[in-house]
Amino acid sequence: MSLFSSEESPFITSIILCFLSILAWLYGDPRQAIYPRNSTGAYCGIGENRGKPFVFYLNIMKCVTSFNVISAAMSGLQCPTPQVRRIWGWLDECIFQQTLGDHLCALTLSYLVFLPSRGLLIALVLSLVFLLLLRCIGGVLVWILIVGVLVAAAYGIYHCYMEYRELDQKGATIKNIGFTTDVGAYRSVKETWLAAMIILCVVEGIMLLTLLFLRKQILIAIALIKEASRAIGYMMSSLFYPLLTFVLLVICVAYWGITALYLATSGAPLYRIAPKNDSSPDCIGISGNESCSPMTFNASTYWPCLVDCIFFKYNDQGLFQRNLFNLQIYNFVGLLWCINFVIALGQCVLAGAFASYYWAFKKPQDIPACAVCNAFVRTLRYHIGSIAFGSLILTIVQLIRIVLEYMDHKLKGSGNKVAKCLLCCMKCCFWCLEKFVKFLNRNAYIMIAIYGKNFCVSAKNAFMLLMRNAARVVVLDKVTDLLLFFGKLLVVGGVGILSFFFFTGRIPIDKPEFKSPVLNYYWLPILTVVVGAYFIAQGFFSVYNMCVDTLFLCFLEDLERNDGSQSKPYYMSKSLMNILNKKNKNGKAK
Repeated sequence: MSLFSSEESPFITSIILCFLSILAWLYGDPRQAIYPRNSTGAYCGIGENRGKPFVFYLNIMKCVTSFNVISAAMSGLQCPTPQVRRIWGWLDECIFQQTLGDHLCALTLSYLVFLPSRGLLIALVLSLVFLLLLRCIGGVLVWILIVGVLVAAAYGIYHCYMEYRELDQKGATIKNIGFTTDVGAYRSVKETWLAAMIILCVVEGIMLLTLLFLRKQILIAIALIKEASRAIGYMMSSLFYPLLTFVLLVICVAYWGITALYLATSGAPLYRIAPKNDSSPDCIGISGNESCSPMTFNASTYWPCLVDCIFFKYNDQGLFQRNLFNLQIYNFVGLLWCINFVIALGQCVLAGAFASYYWAFKKPQDIPACAVCNAFVRTLRYHIGSIAFGSLILTIVQLIRIVLEYMDHKLKGSGNKVAKCLLCCMKCCFWCLEKFVKFLNRNAYIMIAIYGKNFCVSAKNAFMLLMRNAARVVVLDKVTDLLLFFGKLLVVGGVGILSFFFFTGRIPIDKPEFKSPVLNYYWLPILTVVVGAYFIAQGFFSVYNMCVDTLFLCFLEDLERNDGSQSKPYYMSKSLMNILNKKNKNGKAK
């Protein structure tokens, strides 16, 4: 059961957006953005002179001379003589077969187009390998990363201390340079390194205290990470769900772009009948306000008055045209809402699939065969309203942030420092609010997928559940973020380094078909590969992150609702039971 039924809010919004697109299609004409118009308002290449690209138009503002009209008007340029025309005729001959037969023309410009795809394939393989490593040696990787961060912070403290001692012996203080806008100058004063050393000491102390007092929570986080890898192993199709999300996002953006284009070109040209000689007595009955169409206009019907159908202006007086700005805003709001809705749909579907894994008592026997497909159908059938409501809340917050950014852009030239300070504070507050809403929505969708309740109840239950386990939430969130960050760094950095050595020719390759061509600017294909690798890694690890969050909420619910008895057995894995010193009383642990 959802807050709104599937026949209400999202359906009404879809109807309004469809109605808006129909209006835009009826009144808009995207040819205005593609083809230029001439002075009469008609499209170039359409009309009487269609198919005549070399027609010479006389300059009516310049008097015709009595000799060699074209030469005088065009500063000596004249029509080609027969001899020149005979030479120009050779340009129409096809020389492709000649150059092909002499091997003077390459069949392809370059096979470089296919090379970035190999880099993306490497990114795909590296992402899968990293997820496999998390399943096999996830605990070892987590402890290596934690120790690595501690060692890096310790080295930072040592380096800051050495810099501070050296500058202290030289007597370089901040008083020597005073206040300056040159940030690099502060590296040469001891106070900068002292402040950095204090900050690193505080961070190092917090991490050591966390390891000392929250060791069990870290072990729980490691066990959940391993369990997430195991769950994805049973549902490999979940790794490819981001492709569906990407396709839906492309459809949303394309729909918005086409609708915006039709709205922007909805002003149709208006034409008026204008007499060529207003003082002529034959043209008294023509006021100049009569409408006409240049495609069907016949000047002979107004004889003996000489008239013409001329361009007047673009139509901006209709109800639709007067509200174009408001319609564009509504179309943009619809874009934001649709994007947030598609992302929320993916989160709810994945949460439903991974929740079905956790609540399967006997794994893998009780795991549904098509968990992702079942979760997708279930979400579309029961939870569309709740997802639409949650995405609407996020859209409203994002719109407020956009308005604040627009106001900040307008206030850049003003000298009102109080307004700038207030605006900066508001931007910071709404940035934090957006992050909080995303966090709350994400967990609300997980509760919706588990229990099927509406958005408000699910958001409240998720928030209260997380607040009762705040320490576990912080530890799991930071450990997972650290792990996935280094995973992305491994994939993107590894692919970037390999592509750099490949495109710069530093990797010796014997086979010519695999060699990189000599490039004048090799950073473009490298950047293409790196960006593609990032999106691939982001897609894989977003699924993994959603799996960890879903299993974590299920784990907390399992702890609060069950006690290990035969009527309320634990659904958690055996490793989690061992960490918490819990077991099912019937002696059966999964």
